[in-house]
Amino acid sequence: MKIKKMSDIKFGMELPLFIPDTSLSAAKEFAKIVGYSGGGRFENHSQARAQGLPGALLPGIMSMGYLTRVIHEWAPSGTIQHIDTIFRAPILADHKHIISAVVTDIDEENSVIVLDLSIKNLKAETRVFGTATISIPKF
Repeated sequence: MKIKKMSDIKFGMELPLFIPDTSLSAAKEFAKIVGYSGGGRFENHSQARAQGLPGALLPGIMSMGYLTRVIHEWAPSGTIQHIDTIFRAPILADHKHIISAVVTDIDEENSVIVLDLSIKNLKAETRVFGTATISIPKF
C-alpha cells in the first residue's frame, strides 16, 4: 500500500520488505559513477580480500540510496527530512540482503513520522541500521 496522507499511517506499521541489487556488477557500476572505482574494494572480490576485506563491498552511500528508495516507494508524497545510519558491518557484494522499516513515532500535529530502518543479510545479521524522519502531507 502506498501512503498518500498522514491518516494512512499507523504506529508499528511495517513497510514492504525490499531486496536490493547487491551484485558485484551493481556495486562496480555505482562505484564508477561516484568516483570510488580503481581500488578494487567495490569491483573485485580478490582485490578486496588482498586489502584485508572479506570480499568486495557495496558502497555505503549505495546502501543509503536503497533506504531512500524504500521510503519513497512506500510514501511517494513524503519528504525525507533526515536519515541517520550506523554501518555495523560491511554489506558484501553478491550476498543477498533484506531492507526493512517500521513506523516508530508519529507526530500528527507536525505531520512527521520516524522510521526505524535496517539492512540484514540472510543470516539475519544487521549490517546497517538507523532512523529516518519524514514529513507526510496531512490531506
